[in-house]
Amino acid sequence: MGLLELVGLSPLMSRGQGRREVAVALVDGPVARDHPDLAQSAIRELPADVRGACSRRESVACMHGTFVAGMLVARRGSQAPAICPGCTLILRPIFPENTKNNQTMPSASPEELATAITETVGAGANVVNLSAALVNASSRGGRQLQQALDYAAQRNVLVVAAAGNQGTVGSSVITRHPWVIPVTACDSQGRPAAGSNLGSSIGRQGLSAPGENITSLSTDSQPRTFGGTSAAAPFVTGAIALLWSEFPGASAAQIKLAVTQAGSRARTSLVPPLLNAWAAYQTLSSN
Repeated sequence: MGLLELVGLSPLMSRGQGRREVAVALVDGPVARDHPDLAQSAIRELPADVRGACSRRESVACMHGTFVAGMLVARRGSQAPAICPGCTLILRPIFPENTKNNQTMPSASPEELATAITETVGAGANVVNLSAALVNASSRGGRQLQQALDYAAQRNVLVVAAAGNQGTVGSSVITRHPWVIPVTACDSQGRPAAGSNLGSSIGRQGLSAPGENITSLSTDSQPRTFGGTSAAAPFVTGAIALLWSEFPGASAAQIKLAVTQAGSRARTSLVPPLLNAWAAYQTLSSN
């Protein structure tokens, strides 16, 4: 079984490529926008201290942003999952390209992340993808991040966040926020991947998605294979974008409930259930 079939995305993707009116915010690194598999993608960049176009293609930030962008809006038929190429991508770069090449995961401060979330919500995003690690946590930064997530909830903008890859049990200001959908990684059989963070809030309100040996775009013509929860989160984000494209009149609460509860049992585990995008589609169809 392929990864898209594992999480019920194949039948949903066969219905369409998404609608331009559905905007996915990518809070990540810069993107190699001249990549041929992104040439037809609708990408709108928000001004920020970090440029949205790659200036150092070998940088971790550029490779990470391009990889996740490819998962969401690359051309169908490319090496990437290309879940919702018809949707609009709002690019809000947050990871600078001057990070060391041996750093496996770009990171941002809570204050930087809070600002980016607030700006993408204000720019009209329907769903925000956070494949980011936090550094320099502080009580002040935590409050700003809490307020930014509250603002997203007030504006009915869904937030999908990578749960993290430290192999810990617990929660963060992001994963325990009731409006956030935290995402853990699983293998090709749907089993929890080693290293994914788990916790009661993650198990209660989150989802699991493929996060091992995921292939998407690189900054050159060769595909890249990557893993972790930052690769798992776009599966959920893309599913939400496609569902909103199919049900443009649905509320954020309806979409969130359908995605997180469709086909799942009572939430009693630290491990969240596997995404089932097709079951969510059927739930929304019956409403």
